[in-house]
Parts: sequence; structure tokens; C-alpha cells
Amino acid sequence: MTSDAGRRSLEPARVRVELPAHLRTLAGAPREVAIVVSGPVTQAAILDGVEAAYPMLLGTLRDHGSQVRRPFIRFFGCGDDLSHISPQEELPRAIADGEEPFLIIGAIAGG
Repeated sequence: MTSDAGRRSLEPARVRVELPAHLRTLAGAPREVAIVVSGPVTQAAILDGVEAAYPMLLGTLRDHGSQVRRPFIRFFGCGDDLSHISPQEELPRAIADGEEPFLIIGAIAGG
């Protein structure tokens, strides 16, 4: 990832997460939710927070057992597709600091 990855502070991060319309409807959530992450800000930590805050989303973003991202769910942030990086890799500081949202997108196939 980029050189600005990681947080310099030991305080919990307040991460902005934008959800796609179909998941907002399922969760009864607004378009953007705030998730508090203690420790490194990673995809896994953010998704753990989203699923804890909205348990009805368990299994919709990633498989229950393997924790692998669902095929038609994509993650973006800071103008980059973050879908294929390791779920344990620290995300850019702009996401961890709440300057940029972590976007969860329902991918659409076709042409």
C-alpha cells in the first residue's frame, strides 16, 4: 500500500464507511456510518466493526467461515480499489483518520 499507511496514534480510529443502497436497506442504516476501530485500521477490522454494529449484515460482505470477501462486493478508498489487498494490511492514513471514507460497493457485472 502507500507510504502513508498506518496510524501514529494509539487512540481508537473513527472510520467513515459508506454502504451500498441494498445493504443500507437490509441494515436500516444511513449511507455513511462511523465505525470505531481499536488497533490497526484494516479491512478486517472495519468489517468486524460494521458487522458488530449491524449484525444483520453478517455473511453479506464476506463468507461466515473463511472471512473471504463476497464476489460482488468491492472495497474502495482514496481513489484506489482495495478489494484484493490482504484484509490484514493497514489502510491509508486518510481512511484511518476519517478524512476519506471506506467505500463498500455492490459490484455490477455486464457489458
